[in-house]
Amino acid sequence: MTTPDTPTTDDVTPLIEALKALANPVRLQVLQWLRAPEEHFPVNEVGVCVSHIQAKTGLAQSTVSAYMAVLERAGLVRSARVGKWTHYKRDEERIGRLIEELGQYIGDADLAKKLARS
Repeated sequence: MTTPDTPTTDDVTPLIEALKALANPVRLQVLQWLRAPEEHFPVNEVGVCVSHIQAKTGLAQSTVSAYMAVLERAGLVRSARVGKWTHYKRDEERIGRLIEELGQYIGDADLAKKLARS
């Protein structure tokens, strides 16, 4: 039974996808680095080049590209192409909304059931 305060599955899907993206420790670390990119990477106005992220993680380029794609699909980062390179920045607006959504739903028992089914 759905009450006005109970989120529907469609309402929590973006939240679930973002949490799944953050469940990987490397993706979470990259998102943390991108919070203050100038402390961790050479930065330009476009963002951080994927090659710099790859070098810092020590992972294969294909792995880093896949990780960044997951973060982008979850709406946590935005990408911009510059020539053959992709640059990334955090999407601070989306991250703020995610934090708000999580705060609203974290005490919802029905959400836990929906998360378990996903």
